[in-house]
Amino acid sequence: MLELLPAPPVDPLWNLTAEYGADLRPERLNLVLGVYRDHTGVTPVMRAVREAEVRLAEHSASKEYRGLSGNTAFNRAMLSLVLGDDVPAGRATAVQTVAGTGALRLLADLVRQTRPGATVWISDPAYVNHRPILEAAGLAVRTFRWTDPQELLDDLRAAGRDDVVLLQGCCHNPTGVDPTREVWEALADMAARTGWVPFLDLAYHGLGDGLDEDLWAARTLAARLPEVLVAVSCSKNFGLYADRTGCAIVLGSSARALRHVETALQNAARTLYSMPPEHGAAIVATILQDAELRGMWRAELDGMRDRIAANRAALVAELRALGCDGLAEPLARQKGMFAGLPLSSEQMTVLRRDHAVYGTATGRINIAGLPAEQAGRLAGALTAVLEPTAV
Repeated sequence: MLELLPAPPVDPLWNLTAEYGADLRPERLNLVLGVYRDHTGVTPVMRAVREAEVRLAEHSASKEYRGLSGNTAFNRAMLSLVLGDDVPAGRATAVQTVAGTGALRLLADLVRQTRPGATVWISDPAYVNHRPILEAAGLAVRTFRWTDPQELLDDLRAAGRDDVVLLQGCCHNPTGVDPTREVWEALADMAARTGWVPFLDLAYHGLGDGLDEDLWAARTLAARLPEVLVAVSCSKNFGLYADRTGCAIVLGSSARALRHVETALQNAARTLYSMPPEHGAAIVATILQDAELRGMWRAELDGMRDRIAANRAALVAELRALGCDGLAEPLARQKGMFAGLPLSSEQMTVLRRDHAVYGTATGRINIAGLPAEQAGRLAGALTAVLEPTAV
């Protein structure tokens, strides 16, 4: 049997990470994976998380199963965090998932059940895992252009009333380009008029303009539209990468419309992983339910966002000093952990081979992984690679 298995494609991000690990050059720079790193190059455990873990260790009485929906206190806290307190009771339901990836898959399964002929539209470029998750759920996928607002709106005029549009709520991965509030309003108008359902992916809220500012689009769509799907990750803004903590949220027009949704999500979870892990969800619930810990977490999250913004500003300043304004200006307008570079896969290979700078083949680099003192070296490497194209 196994001899008949064809060679499967290797995950590009983890393949590059392995290549970086085998690189012996001391100056090598890892800007591949989307993880936050502090000024020492370490992905830290947040102080609020450590304190929550201490409290849980002192008071947790059992490791018994929580159930298919996971930690209900976590689910309530996530509904309040993401949607605010203005959503009427009975309009939304949530289940804990195995990180944001699990939420995407559960919601994709829900789309397949409720709109079997739907096409799901994703951005071009998109997060590398969007298309594989959707296609694994048996859904058809089409793309819309992302970085130009008019092209975005023009492409989505072809979306039908039974379709679903997957939108990243903030800090777009891989481009760092977000729509303005006016464009979000236009998208809400289009969805209301046409009938397609927004499917929001929230993985970086708090790392762009601020927590409430980054959730503005999600809350606006929730307030204006009868149905919205939301996949939420706690990996980045709580630093719970290895704990795989996330949430699938579904908004409907009424409690009656939602009466079977949680059961459908539970059934999908049962066949995929049965029930989600408890530890990360218990941490998040403990933080969000305690005013002191919540304030500590918000302050730490603000500090992370400020460091990312400072890294971006330092890189932009170094590029401008080298006369590379054609790259500096779009980078300055981008937000969040990632920067999208106008480099071909061949140029990214040169960047890796000749300058020991590791980014993805599509030109994405992780601004949050950049040591501040390396901004000048990175700018020099980018300028050297771009010189033949006269950027």
